[in-house]
Formats: sequence, C-alpha cells, structure tokens
Amino acid sequence: MAGRGRIRAADIALVRERSRIDEVVDEHLQLKRAGGGSLKGLCPFHDEKSPSFHVTPARNLWHCFGCGAGGDVIGFVQQIDHLSFTEAVERLAARANVDLTYEDDGGRPTGAPDRAQAGQRARLVAANTAAFEFYAEQLRSPEAGPARQFLADRGFDRQVALDFGCGFAPAGWDALTRHLRAKGYSQQELVTAGLAKESSRGTLIDRFHRRLVWPIRDITGDVIGFGARKLMDDDPGPKYLNTPETPLYKKSTVLYGIERAKRDIAKKHQAVVVEGYTDVMACHLAGVTTAVASCGTAFGPEHISVLRRLLMDQDEFRGEVVYTFDGDAAGQAAAMKTFKEDQRFVAQTYVAVEPDGRDPCELRQAHGDAAVRDLVARRTPLIEFVLRTTLAGYDLDTVEGRVAALDKTAPLLAQVKDHALRPAYARRLAGLIGDTDEGEVLERVRRITGGDTAAPRRPRAPQRTPDDAALAVEREAVKAALQVPEIAGPSFDAIAPEAYTDPDYAAVAAAVAQAGGAAAAQVTGPAWLDEVAAHCDRETARAQLTALAVEPLRSVGDADAGYVSAVLARLQEMATVRQVTALKGRLQRMNPVEQGDEYMRAFGRLMALEQEAISLRQRAIGGLA
Repeated sequence: MAGRGRIRAADIALVRERSRIDEVVDEHLQLKRAGGGSLKGLCPFHDEKSPSFHVTPARNLWHCFGCGAGGDVIGFVQQIDHLSFTEAVERLAARANVDLTYEDDGGRPTGAPDRAQAGQRARLVAANTAAFEFYAEQLRSPEAGPARQFLADRGFDRQVALDFGCGFAPAGWDALTRHLRAKGYSQQELVTAGLAKESSRGTLIDRFHRRLVWPIRDITGDVIGFGARKLMDDDPGPKYLNTPETPLYKKSTVLYGIERAKRDIAKKHQAVVVEGYTDVMACHLAGVTTAVASCGTAFGPEHISVLRRLLMDQDEFRGEVVYTFDGDAAGQAAAMKTFKEDQRFVAQTYVAVEPDGRDPCELRQAHGDAAVRDLVARRTPLIEFVLRTTLAGYDLDTVEGRVAALDKTAPLLAQVKDHALRPAYARRLAGLIGDTDEGEVLERVRRITGGDTAAPRRPRAPQRTPDDAALAVEREAVKAALQVPEIAGPSFDAIAPEAYTDPDYAAVAAAVAQAGGAAAAQVTGPAWLDEVAAHCDRETARAQLTALAVEPLRSVGDADAGYVSAVLARLQEMATVRQVTALKGRLQRMNPVEQGDEYMRAFGRLMALEQEAISLRQRAIGGLA
C-alpha cells in the first residue's frame, strides 16, 4: 500500500462486523444447517464428496475440517478471489458501504487512496464495468442495427437485451480504448483486462469491433469479461470471440449466467448446462432459471466443481444436472466427451436433445416457452444416451457387431457411479444389443471393475476429532474460551495451562492468559481470535485456532453457562485426579516414621485434593451427560 498508508484498524473491525460470513460464503456455495448454530457446505478450496466446510455466523468464522483452511470473512474473500488483505477489505467495504480511512505509520490520515493505486482486481472489475456500460449504450446507436436485428430474430426484444446487458462494439478501432482512457484507466490496465490489445504498430486498439457483446459475470455479479458474436460477413474473425485469459477471466471456471442462476440451482437442486449465450437467455425467459453455459471452451472439471458446490452435490443423490446438446453429430460427440467427466458428479446426470436438432433458443422461437420447459422435463439419463449413441455405430444384426458393441459399451457401464443402477442398465444394455444374455453383460462388467458390479466409493476422509475422553474435554474447554469467553470467564482463567495434557491445547490456554484472560476479553469472534493468535507461540496450536473457534460445542443446542461450567469442572477434576495419583505414589515411597512431618503434610494435602476432586466431579455430573 505504498503511497496511501494502511487502513485504520477501526474501519477493518467495522467491515468485519458488517460483512456476515454466511452471506458472503453463500455467494459461492450452498450452505445447510449443521447443528450448534453452524452451517456446512462443500469446500470451495478442495474437491470433496461430503461437506466438511463449516461456517459459524455467530462468530463470523469459517473452517474446513477436510483441508484445514479457515479464518474470518476477510480471509475467505482473500482466498476465494485471490486478493491481498487490503484488496479484500476494500472489496468488502464497498459491499457493506463502509468508507475507509487510510493512515500512515504514525496514525495520521493520508486521505483517500489515489484511484490509480487501488488494488488490481478492483481496477480491472471497474474497467470491465465501464466497458459494459459503454457497449450497452452503443446498442442504441444506428450502427448497431444488425445487432438489434440479430436479437429480434431470436425473439429477444429491447427489454430482454437490457435485462441481460447485451451491447454493441462499434466499428472504430479504438472507440472503447479512448473512452476508458478518458476515464483514467491506463493502457496496461486495458490490456491486462483483455479489453484492448497492441496493434502491429504498437498502438492500442479495441479487442472487439462491430460485434454483439454479452457481459460475462462471476458468481458474485462482477463483470469480468465479454463474449462477442460476429455480425458482418466481411468480419474475418471467428463466429464467437471471447475475452482472453486475464487475472479475472479464467475460461475453465467461468459459467455464463451463473450469477442469475445460482439461487435456483441451490433451491431446486438442478443445473441445466446449455451451449451458448442465446440458449441461456431463452431458457431463463422460458422459466428454466437454472441454465448456465461455458464460455469459449468445453464444459470441464472446474465448471463441475462450481456446480457441485451450488448443488451441495454429495452422497444423498438429491441433485441433477441436465445437459442440452444439439441433435447433430457434433452434439453427440460432445455428450460422449461429457460422459468422461460426468463421474465427478454425485448428482444424477441427464441429456436433453430435441429430436429435430434444435437448440433451446431455436426451440423457443419455433414452439414457444413451454417447448423449452418440456425439453428439460423429457430428459434422458446420460448413460442411456451414451449407450444408444455408441451402439448406433455397430451392426447389431450380426454376431460380430454385437460382440464388438458389448466390448465397447461394457467399460462405459462399469463407469456408472451409482452402483445400484449397474444391474438395471446391464439388463437394458442386453436388450438394446439383442440376443445377449444379461449375465454375460454383468460378468463383463465384473471383470472390468475387479470382480464386483459395484465398485467401492472413495471413502470419506475422517474428520479430526479426539477419541480420548480427556482430550475431548480439553478441546471443549479451549473451544469455550475462544467461542464464548464471556461465559468461560474466570472459571477458565483459574485453570493453569499445566492442567492440559495436550501441548497444543496447553499453548492455546496460555495464549488466552497472555491475551488478558477470557474474563477480560473485550471483543469476540475474529478480533478475539486475532488477540489469542498474537500470543500463541506454538505453530501447531496456532494452526488449530480457527477450527477450535468454528467447531460447535457438544452441548445440546446453543452453549450455555451450565454446560461450559461442567466442562471446566471436569477439566479441573481430571487435573486434580492426576495430582492425587502422583501424590499417592510419593506417599508410598515415603517412610512415615523417618519423614513424619513431611509425610503428614503430604497426607493432609492428599485428603484436600481428594475432597476437591469429589466436589468438582459433582459439579461436572449432568452437564456432560
């Protein structure tokens, strides 16, 4: 942040306070209740089959028990959008309408940051947004007649064009470049954003000319690039031209329409994958509001990851993904290619192909909105479509053709992820091939899968939870100090770090004490976690802080004073019992005659400790039941 100072600490705290972690995370993945006031979903930072990503709104923290990532709302935005700390704060501040103040090292205000010094991502998003506004305005110009006609021919009127942000790139070589340079954007920023490129002469020219353009947004709604459709016969470029790879636009992860479809994808547990911008528009207008499309590349693994998080795609098989392909050979080839990646989904996958080969946009033009909805409703399981498409290439009237067809399709059947479907599809495949025994198909699949028609699913990674009862109590105690210091208070502070057998938990307890103690905590949530982390000198303990602050306490319902008191009493009891055991061993080694006074003092101490253990045990009874 050279040249503009650092953001005032009070403003950072206000940004955290006004940025609800569940609302920010919900823009990227579906969350559902996990008990204890927590929410869970599929982690956006690693591939997983079962949700281990937990969010605790009450403390504004998140943690993944699968990959170990975690932190506060600022840390989440940093990781999900690959931003610096300052850029993440600035983005959240804009979202929460918080005005930031910048200071120098002496705490003196430095004024608002220079626009040219703002974070790169924010600058590139702003440049793309300004370009979107420019293109949208140009669509109203006389020169844009062919673009308006293109939309009208496909059943999209002016209001639809406005709703989807359609625009027009004018003919001038540098019309957009000059417009954006006048707004203060540098040449390098325009090139980095993919809005302009250098000509052979070294001058800057627009990337898109005389084309209909669609703004492409990320899942949060920011404009990150454009798709441009050729309109003129004398345009030497490809039919569709997209923004190149930029720090914002990664074609392998971008899905057109995801920002408007994400809510219904999560709500309906369905995603419809179409092939083009006009298909997305037609689907949404027809009521299929879960439609998205890849941009300038084939639908691939990273696109699947985006949809899985929105679908909460897990072993319950509650979601479905419907692919629409053209009915021609290219569409069939695309379906076959998709099947190879399809096994990454847990959700059931289907294909919707219109018999006459029309795509959703053409189908809407010819037969109206209801026809588009019917296309999706009449979907066919992807495996059946793939089997039928494959069999179409063989002469099933001959023995040789049937044998070759089985050789080709049995490996496909072995890939079916829902094991319960394999026997049923074996019967189906036997019927489609004809004159083939179902048992022969199953035997072929068994050989491919290693002797079982139901290949085992990948086991879920176990979550880190202590098995030892003592460690479980110690973990609950430090969790209480981090999550509800106002409840743990003096009782927690009265327990010395030496009472913990786990060195990490002992280090956390010591850090709480060095931070002033739970009873004196003036803040909660991320701010309290930061204070404790600042005093924690054990790296492995610091690595667990977020998990300890997010993992729900084991009490029924929300944590209460009775439960926390019982946990702390149990911790003290265990520490006291260990002292009793050690003291009994010492007494056994002593000579009561030769060490009479010392022996009696130790014996008196033993009696007191045993009474203390009984009292603590009584306090703990019930609260930990």
